[in-house]
Amino acid sequence: MKILITGANGMLAKEVKEKFAKGNELTLTDVTELDITNEKAVYDFVNKLRPDYIINCAAFTAVDKAEECYELADKINGDGPTNLAKAAKAVGSKLVHISTDYVFGGDLELSKDYKEYDEKSPVTVYGKTKLHGEEGIEENMEEYYIFRTAWLYGIGGNNFVKTMTKLGTDKDELNVVADQHGSPTYAKDLTEIIYQAIEKKIPYGVYHATNEGYTTWYEFTKEILNQQGIECKVNPVTTEEYIEMMKITQAKRPFNSQLSKNKLVEQGIKVPEWKDGLRRYLEEVCQ
Repeated sequence: MKILITGANGMLAKEVKEKFAKGNELTLTDVTELDITNEKAVYDFVNKLRPDYIINCAAFTAVDKAEECYELADKINGDGPTNLAKAAKAVGSKLVHISTDYVFGGDLELSKDYKEYDEKSPVTVYGKTKLHGEEGIEENMEEYYIFRTAWLYGIGGNNFVKTMTKLGTDKDELNVVADQHGSPTYAKDLTEIIYQAIEKKIPYGVYHATNEGYTTWYEFTKEILNQQGIECKVNPVTTEEYIEMMKITQAKRPFNSQLSKNKLVEQGIKVPEWKDGLRRYLEEVCQ
């Protein structure tokens, strides 16, 4: 297959490149090679390349910064996917796009998890712009996969696991938020889900794609340290307590980021448990 991968310098794109390299013709672009916010540039590039699949890994992911940069975030997260969808439709390409739990309100009671069809009610700029991207795709083509993910970490760059490992090594005590619930997701596992979806040719549409099982940042941190044998006391705090202690201003975080994977599982897609994903990530970074 001929595959175009956007956002080539990002953590997820690097995993996608590695997974799809064998037997496929890959073209990777960053913003200097393809500005996805430029509709004409996108059409010209896609029309010339005519890929079988476009995997869009480009995104504005700085949740707090997005509050101050609505226009830029919306161009990248909203206009960009819309432009890719229009171009893909025009040349007969399929589109794979990565979205987020932030398209929901994040206030669902904790006994429940979000289904793909649940009402979208984003409360942050990041969430609103990502929803714009989803809607732009849905309105302009039919042959697409939108994978909503959450709490993503992986090889390369900074991530929560790396940060907590360093802090746990350097400090005797940590305060970590314990009232936000979700699924830590290893980028390699998200990539495997994308790969299986394409290989199995599952029905097009929106899917939730995180590692299986739910936890909190507090419990996640304890597991990160425990798997590495790092001794450090971890204290659970509320989001409000954390913001007050750190003296920070931040965009609202969802208290419930629990995404149901039932739709994926029904299509025969294997979804690994989050502790297993963490174990394999730590084994890889320690090699």
